[in-house]
Amino acid sequence: MPFQKTEISGVQLFTPNVFEDNRGFFFESFKSEEVSQGFGPFIVEQVNNSMSGMGVIRGIHFAKNPPGQSKFVSVQSGSIYDVAIDLRALSSTFGKWQGFFLSSDNNQSLILGNGIGHAFLSLEDNTRVNYLCDSSYQPEKEFAINPTTAGINWREIALSRDIDEFYISEKDKSAPDFVDSRHLWFD
Repeated sequence: MPFQKTEISGVQLFTPNVFEDNRGFFFESFKSEEVSQGFGPFIVEQVNNSMSGMGVIRGIHFAKNPPGQSKFVSVQSGSIYDVAIDLRALSSTFGKWQGFFLSSDNNQSLILGNGIGHAFLSLEDNTRVNYLCDSSYQPEKEFAINPTTAGINWREIALSRDIDEFYISEKDKSAPDFVDSRHLWFD
């Protein structure tokens, strides 16, 4: 499986080999052995799915150590602007974020290691996102940062896609601002 390193250590972009013919196409969207070779051990403990309308922002979400949580994020239908943000205070890329366009057309996935916050902007109605997680949901270890406070270029992306309004959950809106969340960051 082809993995591409990104500007943030612990984040890789996966682009599958797609085989097309007159019947359609086929690709392996996840293969544990190859993910482990390209990224490191990743055992799926939980699979989450979401459906979002255009303009929905989900995140910034992350799980604290232990156990933390790594994710393998794929789009089943529609498209998103997916954002990874480094929350590891001792990392050389701490506080840095990077955005990726993931869609059912490009078949790309993003793998996010432990200590990486995750958010996305849905670029189309009925966008379905699939998250393979290496640990189960533990509400006492799940946290959020208000996605509008980390310097992410949501407005620029929205304008380029004719998105006039954002829809953010009350939980995410009331989450701490990025600078006020430092007690949650990873060492």
